[in-house]
Amino acid sequence: MCSALYVDDEALVRSAAQRTALLPVGLRDRVEAFGAHPEPLGCLLLRGLPVGHLPPTPVEPTTPTTKDDASELLLLSVANLLGEPVGYQPEHGGDVVQNIVPVRSSSVRQTSTSSRVELMFHTEAAFHPHRPRFLLLLCLRGDPQARTTVASINAALPHLSSPVIETLFQPRFRCAVDESYLHGRNNVLGAPIAVLTGRHTNPAMVFDEDLMVGTDEAADDALRQLGEALSAHHDGIVLESGDLVIIDNDMVVHGRSPFAPRFDGTDRWLQRAFVVTNLAASHNERTGRMITTVFGD
Repeated sequence: MCSALYVDDEALVRSAAQRTALLPVGLRDRVEAFGAHPEPLGCLLLRGLPVGHLPPTPVEPTTPTTKDDASELLLLSVANLLGEPVGYQPEHGGDVVQNIVPVRSSSVRQTSTSSRVELMFHTEAAFHPHRPRFLLLLCLRGDPQARTTVASINAALPHLSSPVIETLFQPRFRCAVDESYLHGRNNVLGAPIAVLTGRHTNPAMVFDEDLMVGTDEAADDALRQLGEALSAHHDGIVLESGDLVIIDNDMVVHGRSPFAPRFDGTDRWLQRAFVVTNLAASHNERTGRMITTVFGD
């Protein structure tokens, strides 16, 4: 079978949904509890999951392989417990499951297929009106050098002053668009938004260390202080085969340490899924499960 070439594949999602009931009860309970009431750190790590037979790591995310679909079905069966799996057209053609592998041509870019540069802290698709609520990363093949880094607003908040927090709650920040979403169009800064929203005691956060700027000097300073607090109070996970990390994208930013790929078929290989909790919100900018929002001039 050609793995991970499931562009807008409703049949795959339905098949995975039917398998959700076959997941171990303890695993289902933990995931459903996390979805309903995310833990304070906004991250759930599950270990020892079966990923099936693995051929060599592909050289590109969309390269066909001889891999079976065991890991795709596992990933989507867990995703179904949290909401609705979706793809984004610019992300690997809108696949509902994407292969995340090191690619030579993007080794030093701020993208998921980079390797030799630190992937800076970011909310997944911070600029997107229909960004995912949950991000799932399933490790098929690990690399001991590569640390997936996560930082929660709940861990950073106690280290910020009241004036900085108040600034972050105001619409004084703008976010550019990831280049992968532009298809050659000119980048644009989005409308001013707040970095923090909701309750002051347990806010939601949208943050991108690379793409976000303040609209004034005080806002820029607040953004810098938030970035420093997140960096100072983050956690790192070296993912191994069979590990699945679930990230609450409203609460946690993530990144990755640099690592040195070999490009010999044994490199790090993750599979990624996005979940939204309100599929209807993207109705006018979606084909099936593929969100098609257009950005740029």
